[in-house]
Amino acid sequence: MKEILGSNRFMKDEFPFWISRTEQGSIPEHGHEFVELVYVVRGKGVHIFHGSDYNIHAGDVFIINPGETHAYFVEPGCRMEIINCLFMPSFILDALLSELEITTSMDYFYVHPFLKHDVRFNHHLNLLGQDASTVLTLLESMIRELGSRGLGHTTLIRLQMIELLVLLSRYYANMQSHRSHPTPRQMDRVLTARRIYGYLERNYDKKITLQSLSGLFNVSTRQLNRLVREEFGKSVFDLLHDIRIERAKRMLLESDEKVIAVATMVGYDDPSFFSRLFLRYTGCSPREYRSGTHV
Repeated sequence: MKEILGSNRFMKDEFPFWISRTEQGSIPEHGHEFVELVYVVRGKGVHIFHGSDYNIHAGDVFIINPGETHAYFVEPGCRMEIINCLFMPSFILDALLSELEITTSMDYFYVHPFLKHDVRFNHHLNLLGQDASTVLTLLESMIRELGSRGLGHTTLIRLQMIELLVLLSRYYANMQSHRSHPTPRQMDRVLTARRIYGYLERNYDKKITLQSLSGLFNVSTRQLNRLVREEFGKSVFDLLHDIRIERAKRMLLESDEKVIAVATMVGYDDPSFFSRLFLRYTGCSPREYRSGTHV
């Protein structure tokens, strides 16, 4: 059984963030409850994701989502140094997204990590020159702040993390601009829908309303559903239910949490509604799914 790393192993609930710089050797397949942003400082190795191998080397940046599993292989005698930045999705506050108006500037966090696997890892960022230096400086500053825990360190780290994600998204947009695309208007509609989907993936456990999404993405509630339906063939809330039920299925198989707790953890206050919804989506009750009697 693959090891699933819990957030309490690295971070505290009041500040769900951790960062470290390490020499990475080969490690077996594992998963985690948090977002992992990886920056390869030097050296090279192989990143193994869903059975596929991807060569990685200095300057590469990629993100692993909660619940995904991956592994590393480093040739004997070779070295690979990485910076691991671990955080819960709740670390990026909605209030900051809204106040700073950056929901359209975070595509390396809300869009790229939810593309098909081969696209994600064959077209991840590889930073060179000043871009690499800027990102490394930000990461090293966060390492120092977390280590020193000086006055206001949590605020500085949070702001630096947002700066990092905005910069990575800028570099990603520049990389994408060299590929052929639909018209700007078509691409804008697709990107808005994908940003909404990425936000739902990151925040499925929160109370989400069309009004809150409308404010974050600066589109009307009517347009929200239209854009999402055009891209994904379903409404915003049907999409949210899909995401929540998939998370619930994983929790039922990978943890001993009671069904009522799982319902709350994926965003449902009413366990009866959760059970009915689960039955509708999977054809069996949560308890049957966990026991395997549905097979």
